[in-house]
Amino acid sequence: MSGPAPAGGSGQLPEDVRDWFARRTWQPVPWSASELFDAKRGRTVSVVLPALNEEETVAGVVGAVLAAGPLVDEVVVMDGGCTDRTAERAVAAGAKVVALSEVLPGLEPLPGKGEVLWRSLAATSGDLVVFVDADLVEVGPEVVVGLLGPLLTEPGVQLVKGFYRRPLRLDSVEQRSGGGRVTELMARPLLARFAPQLSGVVQPLGGEYAARRDLLTRLPFAGGYGVEVALLMDTVQLAGLDAIGQVDLGVRKHRNRDLADLGVMASEILAVVLDRAGVDPAPLPVELVQFAESSPIEAASGWHPQVRHVERAGRAPIGSVLPDHGGPRS
Repeated sequence: MSGPAPAGGSGQLPEDVRDWFARRTWQPVPWSASELFDAKRGRTVSVVLPALNEEETVAGVVGAVLAAGPLVDEVVVMDGGCTDRTAERAVAAGAKVVALSEVLPGLEPLPGKGEVLWRSLAATSGDLVVFVDADLVEVGPEVVVGLLGPLLTEPGVQLVKGFYRRPLRLDSVEQRSGGGRVTELMARPLLARFAPQLSGVVQPLGGEYAARRDLLTRLPFAGGYGVEVALLMDTVQLAGLDAIGQVDLGVRKHRNRDLADLGVMASEILAVVLDRAGVDPAPLPVELVQFAESSPIEAASGWHPQVRHVERAGRAPIGSVLPDHGGPRS
């Protein structure tokens, strides 16, 4: 059953967002895998795990996906350039591993997570596609069950986002919340300003979501970490807010990145939102300057600039590149 609008704060959600939240938010997950299997009615499900050096966690995530049983028709780990044993452990756990070079071989890969997800549409065949990050820990089959529920039971829903409490893991200490730093400091303020209709989405940057193939093949994919928020904004533009749902997946634990990496992520998200909002269309790459302090054992002391090149490239809808992937499977 859909949950009520969240309480607290001095203001309130706009009426249209409050109405959407009440109808399109499910907390907790009300379906079982067997119930959803009966609701598939011949439709097929592909689960995609984008992975870059996730040898410690990928087998556990694959196992959790496979625990959903016949609800899942294929599990594909997209190797984004792993140099560790990710591929070996994913295969041993029961997944198919596909390297970027194996998909659309005549097209040079672009850097970034968005490219991995975009190519996964050419490497899979399911009518419904579920994306699950490969760095999750303590995850179960509910991640797949929850994301598929609205797609299999609500005809108007085309994209489902997972949301969760995100602990912040720092060395050996785990704080109950605080893991969504880029969400709170960058994504949510940007959406409040440029896409307020999405202000009811709990985890706009979350890597666990599912969608109908015929939607995904009509959407452009941002090249980097801005891919998730871009898909949300583009879905609203193409199909309206009511095409989006969200499901409470409990707690999400994963590897927390350091602040320098989060700076790159925030830069990519900023560019994507400003592009979709028409403020800075087709943004150019930038050189992001960050600073690091020398360690006590280094000869040169003090702070030193470090420049990181942040690409802004993305892909046109894959349906325009591969017409055979442009519509739903019969």
